[in-house]
Amino acid sequence: MVRGAGFVVPTGFTTDTGSRFAVCRRPSQRSVRRVRLLQATAEDEEESKPKKGHDPEDEEIFVFEQEEESLDSLIVLEAPKVFKTPGSFRADLVTELSVSDLVLLCCLVAVVYGLATASVSVMSGPYVAAVVSTDISKLPWYTLLSTTRIFLGYLVSLVFAIVYAYCAYRIPFAAKALVLIIDILQSIPLLSFLPGVVLGLMALFPGQRAGVELAAMLLLFTSMAWNMVLGFYQSLCTIPRELLEASQVFGLSSWKRFWTLELPAGAMGLVWNSIVSVAGGWFFLISIESFELGNQDFRLPGIGAFLASAAEHANYAAISWGLLSLVAVIMVADFVVWRPLIAWSSKFSYGSGTAAQMAPKSSVLNFLQRSPVTRALHDKLLSRMWSGFVELFPSSRKTRYISPSAGEKRVQSTALVRSAIFALLSMGFTGTIGYAAYKAVGVLSVLPLRVWLGLGVDALYTLGRVVVALVASILWTVPLGVAVGRDPALASRLQPLVQIFASVPATALFPFVLLALVRLGNGLQIGSIVLMMLGMMW
Repeated sequence: MVRGAGFVVPTGFTTDTGSRFAVCRRPSQRSVRRVRLLQATAEDEEESKPKKGHDPEDEEIFVFEQEEESLDSLIVLEAPKVFKTPGSFRADLVTELSVSDLVLLCCLVAVVYGLATASVSVMSGPYVAAVVSTDISKLPWYTLLSTTRIFLGYLVSLVFAIVYAYCAYRIPFAAKALVLIIDILQSIPLLSFLPGVVLGLMALFPGQRAGVELAAMLLLFTSMAWNMVLGFYQSLCTIPRELLEASQVFGLSSWKRFWTLELPAGAMGLVWNSIVSVAGGWFFLISIESFELGNQDFRLPGIGAFLASAAEHANYAAISWGLLSLVAVIMVADFVVWRPLIAWSSKFSYGSGTAAQMAPKSSVLNFLQRSPVTRALHDKLLSRMWSGFVELFPSSRKTRYISPSAGEKRVQSTALVRSAIFALLSMGFTGTIGYAAYKAVGVLSVLPLRVWLGLGVDALYTLGRVVVALVASILWTVPLGVAVGRDPALASRLQPLVQIFASVPATALFPFVLLALVRLGNGLQIGSIVLMMLGMMW
């Protein structure tokens, strides 16, 4: 029993307070309770208080008072049974199952089966250069294969982003170097990784399809990971100092602090950056599933290769169906995956609550929270497993006194060790870069001067197109971004549309852009700038 000011709360119950009443309810109890509303006066206050010697555990009526100047009203609740046997729990679960719960189970089974089937098809067998058909009947299977590649590439990117960003956050003396490496890698065009990745994995898996598939997933990784790393690192760096000090006061181990403070603090940023990263993966899907290396043509069956083949043959009907399939997948993913994750992660926000207010409502999340299947799975399995997992290393510190002189020596020794490690890492990094530069100079020195001059002129042309596309994108995205930031309702409406437009591959739109600009002078120049804008403005 827990006693409060003017009320008694039985153990195992929670209270939800409204504007006028305080209601007692058990979180997992769904039985209908008999509620009577009694009008009370100030004279009834003494009678409603528990008397001395009275055992509240024998009470079947629990009374709660509103903490105001006068007693306005009382809610009298019939006490429900606190404990339920396993047999009664299973009976209640079966009774509360509905058609929607059965549909949920069927959908979960179908998703698991589809991913397993596509994964086996993706990774098994020898590699044979596939002839991608533009037959519309093949689109569902191609879409499933591409979705599986995106899913596996995202999982690898997510694990890498969490580990890399956490290392940069927990090792301050190496943070600048780690962030600089990510900043350099995200500036390198995706196709620049293509020769090394493909040739290396084909050498590891000669003649096997797994080598080409792993190359495609690693290229997807390069289009997703960098943004997620920087976003999660920024979220970790903005954790309030008070929360970090509280974790130190409670003596949390690094393990428990990560799972209970640091990972939840970065959950919202990780979800939002995941949306942008996955959109980038869809954007580069054509280049990843259909590419040429020397005299070899690598094609993997998927919606990206389907769009590339349709664009090569100017099959506008097939391009339209492929884009519709891509948009349908993105909309389903937004409704089933991203919106529930955004709504769920908003509970980890701290501060003024603006992020939680801007989070969209998710009917899928509400359904999962109300479903007896997911509640039973959470209460009986997941919550217990999670508690045991987090408590593997609950505390690694014991409270002990450290004299000021000893503490100062300890700080100095720690700083000395960190400086030595940083010096070794810097020397290794500098040596590696210097050796690579020496080898690169030896390889590039055979090129004649006229080739270097031509490369310089071409680089200036490319720089000019990039600057024009960047300025044109800023002119309309900044005002729109300010309007979206000031209006949560507008943000919830535009977020799915932006996600769709950011995911549509620019290569698939190239034939339509050329058709629209063919009558203009320098149509190809304008078209290239438009396609650049599609990749940078979102």
